[in-house]
Amino acid sequence: MRDVIEKLLGYQRVTVTETQRALVLEKGRFADILGPGEHRLKLRNVTIQMHDLSGPRFVSVYEDALLRERPDLVDAHLTVVRTKADELAIVARDGRAYELVTPDHRAVYWKDAAEWSVERLDVSDSHEVDAKLAQRLMRSGLAKHMTSVEVAEGRVGILTIDGVQARVLEAGTYWFWMLGRKHLVKLVDTRWQSMDVSGQEILTKDRVSLRVNLSAEYRVVDPELAVGAVKDFAEALHRALQLAFRKTLGALTLDTLLADKVSVDTEAAARVRAEMARVGVEVGEIALKDVILPGEMREILNRVVAAQKEAEANMIRRREETNATRSLLNTAKVMAENPVMLRLKELEALEGIAGKVERLTVHNGTDGLMNDLVRLRV
Repeated sequence: MRDVIEKLLGYQRVTVTETQRALVLEKGRFADILGPGEHRLKLRNVTIQMHDLSGPRFVSVYEDALLRERPDLVDAHLTVVRTKADELAIVARDGRAYELVTPDHRAVYWKDAAEWSVERLDVSDSHEVDAKLAQRLMRSGLAKHMTSVEVAEGRVGILTIDGVQARVLEAGTYWFWMLGRKHLVKLVDTRWQSMDVSGQEILTKDRVSLRVNLSAEYRVVDPELAVGAVKDFAEALHRALQLAFRKTLGALTLDTLLADKVSVDTEAAARVRAEMARVGVEVGEIALKDVILPGEMREILNRVVAAQKEAEANMIRRREETNATRSLLNTAKVMAENPVMLRLKELEALEGIAGKVERLTVHNGTDGLMNDLVRLRV
């Protein structure tokens, strides 16, 4: 009966639960925000917009107008978070990071949905995120507003912001806000590395075409200078090795090059080290690994080497023959001057002969053995 009478009088009853709030407009104007309970409202010229507190953020087509026209209702029921041009706001719900409000934005939350707190961050000078804060935001699922870079041990990172080189990052993980600025990190390996220059064509002073293989060890000692001074410091080192050795080796004859490769390395290395030091790169050992001759030149050199070795062998043989002859001459002189020594040599010879036969017949006694005929009968 009561409901019928209220309808006849132009009223209706609206029930709002504990998890709901109702925005009421009468004749197009904001009238009230209704909390939980049963409410008696006129049916005529009334608009009701229900909101579920399970979505704690206030989202409505009337948001701007409500904030402008009814600040009293806003203060009573809503928490408004506004950020400046260089400011971030971390909105916490019941002590846990819930949402990140980026610069020049606004977010409105229902006060009855939770206990809200706001932490503001000034990002006018730096867009780098503190490591503890980054971990906290990651645990809350708010990492979408950040970007990260990892610098491994033995490397450094050159950070550039909007194309301007900022600083050097040591080993570790770094986080940056994604707020319209472009952060780039170029990784630079600062450990000792090796570089090979293979098949470098060289024309010697005596116009012999050959190829050489080079190797060098290097490391970056000034990463900022190495990245800023040249486009690619590794390519610059490769080119410096090519030019230095081409100029040095091209001023030598083939015989000089093959005879003394160490001094050639030293001369060329000095030029390379001086040039690379100006771009922040330290060059260690440089080696001329291989000298590769064309096929016909190898054959000629092989014949030359063979002839040299043959001449050395003949010289050694002649020297040994001379020494043997000289030894025989000295022995003959000793025997001529000492008859006893001659007799001993004769006995040694006979001992050798006797050891090779089964029976030895001696005639005329000892004199026959030493002075006359020696007959050997097998």
